[in-house]
Amino acid sequence: MADIPDELIKLERSAEEERAKLAGLTDEEHTAQWRRWRDAAERFQAAVTAHAEATGQARYEVEMATKKVVRHAEEDPAE
Repeated sequence: MADIPDELIKLERSAEEERAKLAGLTDEEHTAQWRRWRDAAERFQAAVTAHAEATGQARYEVEMATKKVVRHAEEDPAE
């Protein structure tokens, strides 16, 4: 797999940050935050699709590779 563009990594990080903010929210706050997460996730998904089409790569592979980069970067090696 080719290198993952920084823009895809930034978009996935943004979606994950918005998802994490859902914890502990209820009612209208939860609904509003869920929309922010959904919007961020949709931006990421659209960018993945565009990148996959532009490079001839499988969309699923681009998405999974990006998520792997983001999730491994967030792991604490000391744990």
